[in-house]
Parts: sequence; structure tokens; C-alpha cells
Amino acid sequence: MSERRFDIVVFGATSFVGQILCRYLVERHGCDGPLRWAIAGRDAGKLQLVASETGAAVEQIVVDARDDAGLAELAGSTKVIVSTVGPYALYGSALVAAAVAAGTDYCDLTGEPHWMRAMIDAHSAEAVRTGARIVHACGYDSIPSDLGVWFTQQQAQQRFGEPCERISMRVGTTRGGVSGGTIASMMNLMEEASKDLDLRRILADPYALAPPDLRTGPPQPDLMRPARDEVSGEWIAPFVMGTVNTRVVHRSHALLGRPWGPSFRYDEAMAMGAGAVGAAKAGGLSGGLGVFMGLAAIGPVRHALNRVLPKPGTGPSPRAQEAGHFEFRFYGRTTGGDSIQTQVRGQRDPGYGATARMLGEAADCLVHLDHSDVAGGFWTPSTAFGDRLVERLEANANVHFSVLAELKS
Repeated sequence: MSERRFDIVVFGATSFVGQILCRYLVERHGCDGPLRWAIAGRDAGKLQLVASETGAAVEQIVVDARDDAGLAELAGSTKVIVSTVGPYALYGSALVAAAVAAGTDYCDLTGEPHWMRAMIDAHSAEAVRTGARIVHACGYDSIPSDLGVWFTQQQAQQRFGEPCERISMRVGTTRGGVSGGTIASMMNLMEEASKDLDLRRILADPYALAPPDLRTGPPQPDLMRPARDEVSGEWIAPFVMGTVNTRVVHRSHALLGRPWGPSFRYDEAMAMGAGAVGAAKAGGLSGGLGVFMGLAAIGPVRHALNRVLPKPGTGPSPRAQEAGHFEFRFYGRTTGGDSIQTQVRGQRDPGYGATARMLGEAADCLVHLDHSDVAGGFWTPSTAFGDRLVERLEANANVHFSVLAELKS
């Protein structure tokens, strides 16, 4: 890649997560250090306000998500674009196309599997040709899950000499809020799915994000109701982000050449505790989620919900973000019967404070990632970064990976 003015451009700096990301980059790299970065958005006044409030005394680039010429110029000016502009299905496609055409690396925090599938199918071949590395899902969707599985498999190989044939992730103690942007993405997905049978089939396919020749495999667990968990002993309920994270993990497995075996299975759920209390909590969460999804699938109700739910640009307060945290536990078992339990835990609100740090470290990782190690194409966090990002998150983002237990058969 020829020399470019910037290392990183934050596209969507005025969004809720974009502002948190700017604060993190100021804290982590400053404004006049070795990392050359800039902020971009469609409104000059809002960009100036963000710069003032976050301390991001860097260059400001005014460009709209639908301005093809402006996006092409932006993409040609930087090594990496990090995008926080969602819903990505509405506002993200032109930017990915521009990055691919310019051979510019790109990462985002999307949790929209149908859009990721569309970008993969439309641009993979050209990304390989131009050398652009595109890495979706670099936030709470889906770094803890994807890198958690990666870490678990590395540890299993070291301890047992073979990978786990099945891993189950359970969401433990977690505290965080929801932003208007996340809700807007979810509601847009429901809107599109209500009109498109093919889209509903893609969303139901655990291998939807795998390369086209690897979109088949063994049936995968799909928790739809409360259940007593065979791996943790607790009651579990569906995890709303599981439909995204599991698809990313299966894409990682496919991109790696399926080293964990042709029968590898992966599932995610919320751990709700043991006994009658755990059962009641699992039933309540499952029922509430089912009611919400059922109502959101009805057009008039969905439109009414859109009027009362939080709007894009809103989210948890700074105090709530600081108080947030998350914990994922991974239960793995090998074909030989050995088992391992690992953990990924992080501080700050998972979807915002923690996500901004994960996204910032992924973008900086792309800046320093040699093309001889990772070529152009569409990657996942684990296949693009692997242990590099694990180490960065441990050192800089207060996200920690550990082995809790192991048992040899």
C-alpha cells in the first residue's frame, strides 16, 4: 500500500459509540503521536462538537455515507477505516465498496449477519485482488465469542493435543445498557426479514457467513426456550446475540480450514442460575424475548415501537458505562473426552465502553498487520488477528482471557 495521509479514519465519529471511540483513541494514542488519525462524518458542526468534547484535536473530514465520490477520496487517504455508522444495511454498503476498491483495510462493529453476507458475496473477490482486509463484527458482537473460541481451542491443543469438538458459551454476570443505534439496527433487520423469505432463510442458517463452498455442516444447537444446561448445570435462556456470534465463529472455523473437525458444534446461551430461581429467571427472559420479537415482526406494532424506543445517538450515561462489565464462560470437550473451561471477562458497559476499546484495538492492529501474514479478503476477528488481538485487549482494553478448569479423561 502506498503512503497515505492517515493511519486510521473514524467514520461516524458523531455516533454514540463513535464518540466513545474518539475518547479512547485520545487516551490511548493522543492527537499528535505516531498514530495519524482523523474523524469523519456528514455534519461539520457535529464533528467540531465531538472534537471539542472528546479532545480529538485531529483533522475533520465531512462526507456523507451515500456520497460515492467522497467515500472514494476518504478511502484513498487512509490505511484503515473504522466505521460506527449503523444500521449498516442502510448506511454501510457504499463505504465497504469504497474501501475494497481502494485496497483500504476496514473494520466495524456490525451485528447484522444478512448485511455481512451481502458484503462477503459482493466484494470478496475484489478484496483479494486489491489487498483490502475487511473485518466485520469487531465489538461486543463478536470479539468475546470469536476470540473466546479461538483462545479455548489454543488452550485445548496445548493441554490435550487436540481441539474441542464442541464448545458451549454461557453468558455469566453481565451489566450494560442499550443504545438507540443498536435498537435501530435490530428493528431494521426485523423490517427487512418480514418482507424477504430468502433473508429469513439466511438468518436461520448457522453457516450463512462461511465461504460459499463451505456453507454446509452438521446440525447446530439452537436454543429457543428455557432449558436445564448439561454443561454448566444451570438453567439457560436464549442469548439475543447468539444468532450473530455463532455465524461468525463458524466462518472463522471455515476460513481456518475447519481444523476443529467436520463435526464441530458451537452454541451460546444466557446462564440464569440453578434451582427454582434459575428456572423462573430463564422462563421470564425467554418469554419476554419471545413476546418482543413476535410484536416487532408485526409491521404496525414495529412502527409504533420505533416511535417510543430510544433513538440513534442515545445510550447509557458515562457513569453507567463505567459501571458495566461482562463475563463469558466457554465449556469445551474433545473427542477423547477431555474438557476445559475458559473465561473472557471485561470491564465497562459491554456494548459501548468495552466495544469502543475492542474496536479501537482492532483498528490499530490492522494498521500494523503485515500483508504477508494476512492477505486481502473478508476476515473475522480471530482469523485476522488471533493472539495479536488477545494480547492487545489484555494489555490495553481491560478484557481478559483465562483458563478456569481442565479435566483429562
